[in-house]
Amino acid sequence: MISEIFAEEESLTSCLEEARDQGAELAVLPELPLNDWAPAKRIVDPEDAEQCGGIRETILRHAAKQANIAVLGGVIRELPDGRRYNLALLINPIGEIIGAPAKHVLPNEQGFWECYHYEPTMDPPNIIEYDGIKFGVQICSDVNRPTSAQILAAQGVQVILAPRATDSATWERWLLAYRAMALTASAWVISVNRPYPELGVPLGGPSLVVNPMGEVVLETTDTIVTTNIDLRAVEAARQEYPGYLAWPAQTYLQGWQEVLDQQQQDG
Repeated sequence: MISEIFAEEESLTSCLEEARDQGAELAVLPELPLNDWAPAKRIVDPEDAEQCGGIRETILRHAAKQANIAVLGGVIRELPDGRRYNLALLINPIGEIIGAPAKHVLPNEQGFWECYHYEPTMDPPNIIEYDGIKFGVQICSDVNRPTSAQILAAQGVQVILAPRATDSATWERWLLAYRAMALTASAWVISVNRPYPELGVPLGGPSLVVNPMGEVVLETTDTIVTTNIDLRAVEAARQEYPGYLAWPAQTYLQGWQEVLDQQQQDG
């Protein structure tokens, strides 16, 4: 876990190399680690976003390859039609993007005017398999609408990566949400926060690791921290309550269809 924001490739590479030297095989960065916190304001700067192959994506890929470590970073991706999305990029140690899920749930309030800067994805969550591990990604406020995490759990997710940018004063609520997600998904949860206030927004607060029984095994404000993930804990949790409970997908599908129908009727 690397709780830092980067303005250029050299400092990112240095942190990745330090994490690698401590034994890390995957470095998880905060939400949008190569951007200033753009949602601090409503005004949209065209320079905050980039198309496929842009400068921030290139920096992430080069740094991962240079440090020989997998990286979860992120960018604001602009499509040719002008739509923007908040993407998390999972990049392997040779600089290849192996997954790019987008944020589903966007806040829109003081300091977090995200709906002005990008839109929520309509794509359902999916597993990203890397190095024999089934990863899922939940970007910041996605965790507070946990349906996506439950879909990932039903797909067999083992580790949920959760980059974020949150107000330090709200930490206890986020801690509760991450513990509940780990417990109900029977998966490891790793969340890394932006480390300090930016543009008048009181960002900051711990990064953490929660095991598949919902127990916090690491909570820290250190910049670089490594931890070991034992996948046997996932299987053990799924033999116990609530891990062994069925996922009644058809029932949920019917319920969500009724919600969607009602929303469409209400306009």
